[in-house]
Amino acid sequence: MNQQEHWNQVYQTKGESDRSWYQQRPNLSLELIGTSGIGREEGIIDVGGGTSNLVDFLLEEGYRNLAVLDISGAALGQLRERLGTRAGDVEWFESDVTSFQPTRAFGLWHDRAVFHFLTKPEDRRAYIDTLRKTLNPGGTVVISTFSLEGPLKCSGLEVMRHDEKSLMAEFGPEFILKDVRHETHKTPWDSGQRFIYLRLQWQK
Repeated sequence: MNQQEHWNQVYQTKGESDRSWYQQRPNLSLELIGTSGIGREEGIIDVGGGTSNLVDFLLEEGYRNLAVLDISGAALGQLRERLGTRAGDVEWFESDVTSFQPTRAFGLWHDRAVFHFLTKPEDRRAYIDTLRKTLNPGGTVVISTFSLEGPLKCSGLEVMRHDEKSLMAEFGPEFILKDVRHETHKTPWDSGQRFIYLRLQWQK
């Protein structure tokens, strides 16, 4: 089973309460996007957005030029159905992030929990190459992964846990660290998962 088939199966067979990453309101992501100072029209792409509620809240807060990227067409279909008529205000990309070819640039790249699934160095390099093609010069990156105290696996897949030092080594000196946060995410069954969040600015 390839990656796309795996994630389609997850979204087709598990409800929201069975997905460990579910958040009723993505508070920390919204806070870091807000503190970035990005304008409402500059464009935000949610990478690995799945069925996340992030885009709902961004629309409610007046952000425009939004996009969601995910490898799972099943997830994107569920999210579009939930948004209803508002789905027309969002651009949709069904793609693996490591091979994504953007049609335009965005002011902010948001990723909650995709990067830690990239356990091969070549996949992490491809991810950052995609990011550079997708982000406007001077743009913002909000990224979160499992921290060093986080789970070893998620949805049956191995992950690579990170700390501030390892993430900054992956992104390189052209990305300036603006903020770092730690969060213990409560799953729907009330267990804790440790995450690290970084807000970076691309100094191209």
